[in-house]
Amino acid sequence: MRIDNMLALVKDTARDVPGVYRMTSADGEVIYVGKSKQLRTRLLSYFRARFPRDKGARILREAATLEWEALPNEFAALLRELRLIKQLRPRYNVSMKRDARYHAFVRVSKGAAPRFHVVRGAGTDETGLYYGPFRGALQLEEALRELNDVLGLRDCRLDQPMYYADQPDLLPLPTRTPGCIRHEIGKCLGPCIAAVREEEYLARFRAAREFLEGAHESPLLPLRAQMEASSDALDFERAAVMRDKIRRLEALREQFGRIRFALESLSFVYTVPGSSEEEGRSYIVRRGRVRDERPVPRTAAERRALDAAVHDILAPVERAPAVVPGHEVDEILLVAAWFRKHPQELERTHSLDVPTKKSRTA
Repeated sequence: MRIDNMLALVKDTARDVPGVYRMTSADGEVIYVGKSKQLRTRLLSYFRARFPRDKGARILREAATLEWEALPNEFAALLRELRLIKQLRPRYNVSMKRDARYHAFVRVSKGAAPRFHVVRGAGTDETGLYYGPFRGALQLEEALRELNDVLGLRDCRLDQPMYYADQPDLLPLPTRTPGCIRHEIGKCLGPCIAAVREEEYLARFRAAREFLEGAHESPLLPLRAQMEASSDALDFERAAVMRDKIRRLEALREQFGRIRFALESLSFVYTVPGSSEEEGRSYIVRRGRVRDERPVPRTAAERRALDAAVHDILAPVERAPAVVPGHEVDEILLVAAWFRKHPQELERTHSLDVPTKKSRTA
């Protein structure tokens, strides 16, 4: 009877328009959030599930209520779905799983001795800092390993205890690091065994970030010196090894430069007309994230209000344009994927300075 009542409700009131829907269990838990360009058709498909083990059939069996809301366009539905999933974390949803397969981020770890490591999306970390998105996680990991080796940064597990040389009240520590071959061969400063002062390690880490952000190329200098020395000594095999290391680091830095450009190119006003039943919307996008949205202005006062909001959001210069806060990762992926899949939608965007200018996407 419960399922029959939900089916009757969909048949009587749902329309084939863009929107989102949610299914809630008897105890009030939202168990699934979805979206569709054609709400009525999508909702009816749940009631036609052929096999009891189908995901749709399992969700429907647990659902006590089914709710939906119409939205002006497909982009609005995608955005609303993502935000509801992040807010409610329904157990039948896996947010942004498809995009995470293809994109990687460099996460800046927290703690006494920060490090870089490659992840696929932000996961549940909403407070961390990330660089990206990148394609090619394996190549990214190899290039970061080279950077760590040059500057002596750790790449051990995140929960490894750290003991700096200037840390007070140190317990007796071993002079060697059992199992840590990188320190033993001189590729890690050894912040886990009090082999380095905190200030020196953090200075090396800052140098790595500044290199990745294009401020200087100091990590390349010792590699170039070693390559030239090996070449002068006719050790061409070692010179070739140094050359390949340099190329990997240069490619990594170029990737970071492209990411900075791509994020800034995802800054514009995106205006989407509404349907015959729904009003259009204007989205103010800054670095791949929708910072504001409102109905398409119809009066001079509404236009002035939109222009003021656009200026306030798009005009300020951000100090670290390559860094992405964790809570923005999924939305950046969504916006970038939308314009990559629908490049014709770029015709509906305009920048702050040149209203007719086309924007570019990652």
